Amino acid sequence: MDTLNQNEQLLSRESEGCNWVPEYGAWMVEATPSRPYTGYVNDLLRVERNMRLRRKRILAQLKDNEIAPTVSVFPLLGVLGDEGSVPPVSVGGPITESEYIGDGIINPHPRFGALSANIRQRRGEKVNIRVPLFHDTNTPEFVNHSSSFPESCCGSDSMLLWRFGKGDVSREKYGNGFVIVGCSNMASGDFTDLDDPVTSSPPHDGLPAVIVPDADWPRNGEIVVGAEIPNVPGWIRLQNGYYLPMYSEDGEITFLHKAPSETHATNQQQVELGSETPQFRQSLDADSMQKLMLKQTLENAVNSTLGANCNGSVISKPNLRPAIHMDAMAFGMGCCCLQITFQATDVDESRFLYDQLAVMAPIMMALTASTPVVKGRLADTDCRWGIISECVDDRTPAERGRKDDAGPDPEVAGKGRRRLYKSRYDSISTYLYQGHTAEDSHMKNRIINTYNDIPVPIDEEKYHDLREAGIDPLLSQHIAHIFVRDPLVIFDGAVEEVNDETQTEHFESIQSTNWQSVRWKPPPPRNGPNDPHIGWRTEFRSMEIQLTDFENAAFTTFITLLTRVILTFDLNLYIPLSRVDANMQRAHGRDAARKGKFFFRRHMAPLEEGDDGFGEQYTSMFSRAGKSNGLPTIQSETSFHRLDTSTSAGSVETNGEAVSAKRRMAPTASGGAEENSYEEMTMAEIMTGKKDYFPGLIPLIYAYLDHIQCDSVTLERMTKYLDFIEKRASGELLTPASWIRKFVRNHEDYKFDSVISDTIAYDLLVACQEIGEGKRCAPELLGENIIKPILASDAYQRRLDSKRVNNSQILSLLERYSARKAFAQTH
Repeated sequence: MDTLNQNEQLLSRESEGCNWVPEYGAWMVEATPSRPYTGYVNDLLRVERNMRLRRKRILAQLKDNEIAPTVSVFPLLGVLGDEGSVPPVSVGGPITESEYIGDGIINPHPRFGALSANIRQRRGEKVNIRVPLFHDTNTPEFVNHSSSFPESCCGSDSMLLWRFGKGDVSREKYGNGFVIVGCSNMASGDFTDLDDPVTSSPPHDGLPAVIVPDADWPRNGEIVVGAEIPNVPGWIRLQNGYYLPMYSEDGEITFLHKAPSETHATNQQQVELGSETPQFRQSLDADSMQKLMLKQTLENAVNSTLGANCNGSVISKPNLRPAIHMDAMAFGMGCCCLQITFQATDVDESRFLYDQLAVMAPIMMALTASTPVVKGRLADTDCRWGIISECVDDRTPAERGRKDDAGPDPEVAGKGRRRLYKSRYDSISTYLYQGHTAEDSHMKNRIINTYNDIPVPIDEEKYHDLREAGIDPLLSQHIAHIFVRDPLVIFDGAVEEVNDETQTEHFESIQSTNWQSVRWKPPPPRNGPNDPHIGWRTEFRSMEIQLTDFENAAFTTFITLLTRVILTFDLNLYIPLSRVDANMQRAHGRDAARKGKFFFRRHMAPLEEGDDGFGEQYTSMFSRAGKSNGLPTIQSETSFHRLDTSTSAGSVETNGEAVSAKRRMAPTASGGAEENSYEEMTMAEIMTGKKDYFPGLIPLIYAYLDHIQCDSVTLERMTKYLDFIEKRASGELLTPASWIRKFVRNHEDYKFDSVISDTIAYDLLVACQEIGEGKRCAPELLGENIIKPILASDAYQRRLDSKRVNNSQILSLLERYSARKAFAQTH
């Protein structure tokens, strides 16, 4: 690491360089470009070039018996005992107390050891990771207990849903060797979670309440959409996951009452919850209702429920599966991935991109899946995300909804008793873009629950502080949600010594350990006039690492161009966050990119005809393109090739700052039910289109490249990338996860027992290295794309040196040249 950075410093004047940063595992390294990419088209070609340069420079530092493939995880991590590393490291240690790995494999930087120890100590026990095991012909856990594992209601080859982070119930009942899973089709209708204590276990007394911050209590006769809770009279659940009482505790005061059924047709916030959608109207005046916006205990509104399978019948026996058990942070944070950070024009654009990319996070994770092997076994999942989520889950039992005899701890956030529904490494829990400006008085204090439909625990004090300071509700909710966590690492000399008026270290200590699928990053302070100006940024974090620089560059440029498409064409990807979470679960499924379906918005642009969806035919603007055999060509007014984000649709209403009314209205779910509808789509449909109303993301990117008049050289490369992604989305090309699984199952040493032997692991890693370095063809993975060989000798540029050489050196050089075969054949 030191040598790599020293070499970069010596060559800092080169046009292309690299930056090297330590990562959690002592065997890992994080590599980024030494300077950011710009907003010009030519920099799209820099991406793969810089990735290849990074690989060359790592190769230049390796010994003859070392390799550094870009794989998601070392396949035998945790199964080799004391001999699992070089030099050997004893299993266990005071940091992790693991039964499988040793503390010595953690990077010696104090941050990483402190993270591991503090997560374990705050949780009150070691982390508990259980991944469904792949069922092969001779897998002993299935062969020996076949009667214990019922057939899935969707068939033996179905994609089971692993509800990571919600396994306490199955662990208490069945131990560390098993996990309850769901069927991939269940999430299309019923999101009841059999393994979630919120819906499957009795409430626990003494847990703190959950505040309802501007969470769509009805105002001035407005109507909210909710559902009565079976067997819990007097309570309703709002679409955003909050629970409200219909009556006071003594039953004397009516807070809410059912609205007549005829109001369905006029309710602009209607979202279908089922065949019947109850609606509720405020019974009190606004002042009285405001006084009742007190803390309401979520657990009091919950009862035990039974789930249903994909056919609608009640599940009588849990879908139990053998699990791969892991017990340390290294199993998750030892995974590698592909992350991209975008700098936005301003704070609003960064927040809008945050929301749109959050919808794309599970889609892109499934398309880049590369983690089918963990701890020496084949898993029944393809992605790393849930493993990392569980490996850093520092929630106390009470925070996870379990009985906790430890009592409140005043030293931790929420006294360790506030109900937290997700690990600190998970998908987002709230959208961020408020949309309307402060002048829109009817919206400035509202959080519309149409899309924010899952519970969002917050630090109430932080929320009110932010609101009093003039911060809008959604941003206040986002920051207050981050602060329900404790900072995991604080360095000596960086507590009272830090000036919070000029530095952001204390904020970043919490921000940097809230690992969500998308991260919103405010500008860091500039400590001097020569410091770079870094603006508002959005980090996209879900994609898995690929075996080749071609693949990594293809997905990097794809998501970059997609952000430009969304901004330039004024598109809207919003769907309810409950569906984003469902997609996140589905994305883990085996071969999800080819076999799975994902919830996605039907209409990314406002519909052009119809009133509110009752009896009128809506028409998508994209249907006109379908009639003309392709998207319309848009002539750009720019004379240079820039990744432009100015609106392209002629005269568009804006707020005076080049932000269209459509974008500002997007998070409010205005319009009828059809305009805001979503449906299940295959990966191929999302990428290439569905019927005449959904054009597909890839055709939109081509339209954008046409719009900016992309130069021919860049367009040729982008076409290769987009063709490759289209073939992977259609299933013509394999994901790395499917390729690895196939490699293992076709290996001569494999016994069809889901076990990765030393020989298989060795051959697999060598194959991955050779593919990444262009030494082995992989048409199933790459199609017709050929990876040019990567050589360590090309790691650094050579100077056109003019230093004189003596005669003997000249003669030696000529002799070597004349000995070459090509020279001999022509002379």
